[in-house]
Amino acid sequence: MYPTLFRMTPDDRVHYTALIKLLQHFGWNWVGILTAWDGSGDEEAQELSKMMSQHGICTEYIFQIQEVFKNDIQRITFINDILGKSTAKVVIVCGTATMYFFTPYMSSILNRITLIFPPSWNKLYTMNDKNSIVVNCSFLFFWPQQMPVNFNIYPHGFHVSGCLNDPIMEDLWLYLFHCLTPNEKKNALFYLMYSFLPEFCTSLIDVSFIFAGHTSIPSYAYMAVYVLAYALHDMYYMKKIQKTQKHNGFQHRLHKYVRHVYYENPYGGDIYFNERREVPSNLILHNWLLVNASFYLSRTISIMQGPDYIPKTFINISDPVYWKKGKVTVSRCSDPCIPGTRKKFGSSIHKCCYECISCPEGEISNISDSENCMKCPDEEWPNEKKDRCVPRLVEFLSYTDTIVVVFSTVSILCCLLTGLIWRIFIHYQDTPIVKANNRNLSYLLLVSIMLSFLCVFLFLGHPVDVTCMLRVTSFGVIFSVGVSSLLAKSIMVCIAFKATKPGSPWRKWMGAKLPTFIICVLSLVQVIICVTWLSISPPFQDQDTHSYRGKVIIQCNEGSVIGFYSVLGYMGLLAAVSFIIAFLARTLPDSFNEAKYITFSMLVFCSVWIAMIPAYLSTRGKYMVAVEIFAIIASSSGLLGCIFFPKCYIILFRPDLNTKTFIH
Repeated sequence: MYPTLFRMTPDDRVHYTALIKLLQHFGWNWVGILTAWDGSGDEEAQELSKMMSQHGICTEYIFQIQEVFKNDIQRITFINDILGKSTAKVVIVCGTATMYFFTPYMSSILNRITLIFPPSWNKLYTMNDKNSIVVNCSFLFFWPQQMPVNFNIYPHGFHVSGCLNDPIMEDLWLYLFHCLTPNEKKNALFYLMYSFLPEFCTSLIDVSFIFAGHTSIPSYAYMAVYVLAYALHDMYYMKKIQKTQKHNGFQHRLHKYVRHVYYENPYGGDIYFNERREVPSNLILHNWLLVNASFYLSRTISIMQGPDYIPKTFINISDPVYWKKGKVTVSRCSDPCIPGTRKKFGSSIHKCCYECISCPEGEISNISDSENCMKCPDEEWPNEKKDRCVPRLVEFLSYTDTIVVVFSTVSILCCLLTGLIWRIFIHYQDTPIVKANNRNLSYLLLVSIMLSFLCVFLFLGHPVDVTCMLRVTSFGVIFSVGVSSLLAKSIMVCIAFKATKPGSPWRKWMGAKLPTFIICVLSLVQVIICVTWLSISPPFQDQDTHSYRGKVIIQCNEGSVIGFYSVLGYMGLLAAVSFIIAFLARTLPDSFNEAKYITFSMLVFCSVWIAMIPAYLSTRGKYMVAVEIFAIIASSSGLLGCIFFPKCYIILFRPDLNTKTFIH
């Protein structure tokens, strides 16, 4: 709108970004905004509030300071209603200076509020002790152009009467010297603000004390005069060179020279206008400390350079002396959510107001004030605080577990015991009790029982694909051979009884071929089932990350559930048929009828595996494997004990019963 407008500093809006960084640095996300009564800060407040909202900073209120209050009660009521009841402990001031609002009535409230002033408030440098509480432990942005003003122009004093027609000079003399002005309303306002009665001033007044110690106050008006002086000098010089007498277009020609002004500032830096027609400058953030009623200390917190004016760092100001109440101000609508929790927004329209809830199971948050929790990878799990993912505990039936030591010991002892029984049977192979019901079947059964004890070791240790494929298939085939042997024994008992009758056609079935054929055929069926299972969908190593919190269960996946239960189902079918036949043959007349022992062994076998199924389905991980191992050991021990212990007892302790006469 104004192409000939030049700014002696960058636009005040460039400090918005720096202000937001300051709020984020200290974790302030809940602030209030005060604007001046003249409307100079209204647009700034709205724009700043919008920018802060985009960065997660909420504005509790935006309030315009009124110029005049009817009485002190109204003033105190306003202060308590707006600032006293506010939960925001950081207040941003927008617009031009509104120092008259900050009065001694606010001392108790300002002691717990941190104020942040824009660059337009750089006149805080010249404030007096009446408003000292305002700047104490507050922050101020300012442009540090140093163009000192010559304050020695009135060495003998100054007469007030010649300046009372100037409204600005009226304010100066009224404020500093309590001089009465022609403006009665202004006199009443100053009396209301500062409780002094203006007097009529006529004498010469010494003004030197006003400027004492302020020789470095930046004056942008002085700088502007210098800029115009340089521009006019250049224009006049070029006019002499070009010897032109044109007098029209003065402003247009002056604009061109102002635009290209460039000179060295004797107090540091170069003066020129950038592409936005602004004199470049660093933006400085100060923190003020009131030492006593008339002495301040200011500390540079950050120096920001254009064009972005983003503070790179903030110096450490955690020292309690720089903060009201001796500690860093906290200005938040809600307490920060610690890592391991997330925000839960309620009914408040402000997103800065929320509750903190723990992250759901399996998720973490590793930063404060997280809005969402992150899910841990499958191989990891949250720690107790839910602020980081840690590797899950790997669980399998390790050789270091006590139960594995027990299983290994029992399996080896049972295997050695089976081998000992086999050695006894070989040693006494010519005795009637060993020959009874086919000693070769007894040898085969003992071998299968021995192998079943050894296949327990396939279930121990870290599972891999090979052991997963061998686990169920190995004990399925081995048990099928063993149960087929018992079934063949039961069938041979029945055939032997029927063959004793004269002229019986069952005599031709007596011999070693029939039981061998039965065992081969029935075992071959189980082999076919296992081969089909391994060909279509074999078992494999799998990781279960869902059954237990914080654990990865290394286990064997059956691959095909149908294949798994087909193996168990066929084995159960063989056991059931063998049990039925043995049960029917248990009462056949014989001095040593092995069918009754087969009946007991099949009863134990079936009971163990029937009980194993619900236990297997209700457990996970290494406990499920332990159930399988227990079923294998228990059923194998049942077969060994019920079938062979009675025979060993007769062989070793009752040899008188191990005779052909007694057996027949």
